[in-house]
Amino acid sequence: MAVLDNVFWHALSDTQRHLTLGTGNVRRYSSGLPPLLAFADPRHPHLDELAPFCAPGERFYAADWRGDAPPGWQIELETTMELMVWSGGAVSEEPIEAVRLGADHVEHMVELATLTKPGPFGPRNLELGTYLGCFEQGRLAAMAGERTQAGALREVSAIATHPDFQGRGLARKLVKRIVANQLARGETPFLHVMSSNAGALHLYRQLGFEVYRTCAVRVVAKT
Repeated sequence: MAVLDNVFWHALSDTQRHLTLGTGNVRRYSSGLPPLLAFADPRHPHLDELAPFCAPGERFYAADWRGDAPPGWQIELETTMELMVWSGGAVSEEPIEAVRLGADHVEHMVELATLTKPGPFGPRNLELGTYLGCFEQGRLAAMAGERTQAGALREVSAIATHPDFQGRGLARKLVKRIVANQLARGETPFLHVMSSNAGALHLYRQLGFEVYRTCAVRVVAKT
């Protein structure tokens, strides 16, 4: 699957281009969407071309780029993540009281993402796909949704459970429902998880995801 070798670029320059800013070499999601960058060629990121579309101090996640930071940019974090692709066949969903999240739930979603840090997230994430959540005691206990789309490849993202509601399989059940919906649409689910997150890696393997490759990932900021 060659698209998976640079899936963010295929998404931001093609399928989701209407939600992005940038040039033919480098693009970003628009403000309010996840702070992600994508490069036509990660070996030559052309970050200088992105400067007009960014504000000083803005921070972004960038995959696969390993070179030095050009003038005007600073590398704040460097690590790795696993790109995992669905290989589990049909999904056997588990009963769960879940609702489709909408505009009235954005505050709850941002609060949960800020607390649990499931990855790049923005208040406009609902524009990227379907998000499901479980509410208990008036609080968003868990959520999962969709982020990047590159053709028929559909990313599962923002998988998060509030610490007060962990240990009950809520995130697992939500992911199963998201994956089932994607498979029903003829899409191939994939996701990203930090290489250091052994618990999540184990869970996703159990669900039916397999590691496709390990990706370098950086957090960079425009100075």
